[in-house]
Amino acid sequence: MTESATKSDVEAVDALAKSYKDLKKEVGKIIVGQDNVVQSVIISLFANGHSLLVGVPGLAKTLLVSTIAEVLDLGFKRIQFTPDLMPSDITGSEILNEDRHFNFNKGPLFANIVLADEINRTPPKTQAALLEAMQERCVTVAGVGHELPSPFFVLATQNPIEQEGTYPLPEAQLDRFMFNITLDYPSYQEEIDVVKSTTGIKKVALKHILGAKEILDYQQLVRKIPVADNVLEYAVSLATKTRPNTSAATGMVNNYISWGAGPRASQYLVLGAKCHAAIQGKYSPDIEDVKAVAKFVLRHRIVRNYKAEAERITEENIIESLF
Repeated sequence: MTESATKSDVEAVDALAKSYKDLKKEVGKIIVGQDNVVQSVIISLFANGHSLLVGVPGLAKTLLVSTIAEVLDLGFKRIQFTPDLMPSDITGSEILNEDRHFNFNKGPLFANIVLADEINRTPPKTQAALLEAMQERCVTVAGVGHELPSPFFVLATQNPIEQEGTYPLPEAQLDRFMFNITLDYPSYQEEIDVVKSTTGIKKVALKHILGAKEILDYQQLVRKIPVADNVLEYAVSLATKTRPNTSAATGMVNNYISWGAGPRASQYLVLGAKCHAAIQGKYSPDIEDVKAVAKFVLRHRIVRNYKAEAERITEENIIESLF
């Protein structure tokens, strides 16, 4: 790589770090607290991955996604998932027009940012249609493929599976999401700030920070960021440690996990670490950057056994033990 190209990439990483700060500041005008959640969503956006937000109703999951979509100058569609939603309702369908020709009527998936609200409220057939579009970045209707716009980013929200009337996503489909992000209740002071800001008449005007071209450029930049061999090896070893009954598995993994993370986890650990480093203004990730994204990448890729559930050992407990 030439010296001028290296200098250009360094300047680009600086620009990415600044864009991240601007994005977070703008989103902070609406979203109170939830710093780790906002950071994780932005990281997955720059890493060209999809995110699943999990939390009980009322924690501003939908508001967070719509706010990020408003701050980014991108096409945005919201799909409310319900038990009667059909695959064609989200992908689109062929419509017979007046001159007796079929025209493809695009569904709400044809947007840069798609909010899949309460994805676990709809049956597996419609979930599968969305998850296929996430993987292939296109949909097939009546045997014809239709490319989805670029960038294409799905943010799905999910209520905890303990609630009634849900269709939990299978592990193989969960693996399509780069991050699984949990939202906790706000602190006492944060809740006071939320109530103050949402029960008055003041309206906040948000500015557009980034457009499609800048986001695509940043996604390419993240992939160009170099990674030291020891960091790469640490990320892969972290994923392999989660696989029970293998040479790398820890005692806790063998005791409490029935199925571990696959190779996609290693890929997302490295991509997430690259992006986490870049938004901090660093030009190459270290092991701490891998650790910073590990729980979001691994949480939905490990399957606890009955013993873990009986002893109330959480996914976070197991991930922490890997460090």
